Amino acid sequence: MFSGRAGQVITLLQLIVAATSYSNETNADTRAQYSKFSKANSTEKSSETKKIATPTWPSKLAMIVIYTPAMITSISLLLLGSYIERSSNLLLVQNMNIPSPSMAAYLCAIHFLKRVAEVLFLHKYSGRTERGVPIMISVYYTLVSVLVAFGGMNTPDDASVFDAYAEDRTRILVGISVFALGVLGNFYHHYLLAQLRTQKMKTENKYVAPKGGLFSFVAAPHYLFELVGWTGIAIVAHHLNVYLLTAGMTSYLAGRSVAQNDFNRSRFNEKEWPRDRKNLLPFIF
Repeated sequence: MFSGRAGQVITLLQLIVAATSYSNETNADTRAQYSKFSKANSTEKSSETKKIATPTWPSKLAMIVIYTPAMITSISLLLLGSYIERSSNLLLVQNMNIPSPSMAAYLCAIHFLKRVAEVLFLHKYSGRTERGVPIMISVYYTLVSVLVAFGGMNTPDDASVFDAYAEDRTRILVGISVFALGVLGNFYHHYLLAQLRTQKMKTENKYVAPKGGLFSFVAAPHYLFELVGWTGIAIVAHHLNVYLLTAGMTSYLAGRSVAQNDFNRSRFNEKEWPRDRKNLLPFIF
């Protein structure tokens, strides 16, 4: 756990996030309003809502806003930490409170770099999102990148993993492997969703039931593999607050997967989307 009063506050906030995110996301009134759940795309708006002109962004821009600051922050911390480590200026080294580069920080940077690349080059978007939502999520993800950078700074970086003690080396390599599995699985299912978006455009904007991969078993396999990736980062960092970060992500995406499954059931018939299909974990949840 992070030390001092600040560490206690951070830990308490993380426990609150982990305890409340699931229920927030399963509730249509409190879930994060972006993507298909954005109120800006709702066709069932009250007359009062229609009178209020809430500023919105195109969904693609909203997703760029969500992920880009976290990507820039994580990469910047790695570059600054590397520069300070190699600096011969003792005053600079002593006064700059920048975390040393770590494998966990590299993995976090890879995660957000991948998400930005997918937004730019893979996903196809329609609709709009109210500006406040992506800004709030962006701030959260930026703080996440900082937390991982500081939480992982006591573990070896990429150049010294194989010089670490055997126990640490095994744990780090397991964590990297788990992260790689998560990244690949997440990308594959994002690719399947992108292909569906193309098919949707060819069918007069009608929603198409996801198929392929683990979509035959659960509503949100891309969420499942994203959680696998965060679990890999937590294993590498081996820090309580990074484990709590993964717990918070699990609570959030588990609730989001319930909302996704409910959405699919409301859009597709039994043949297209069986009512007993699970949310996140095949055969279990």
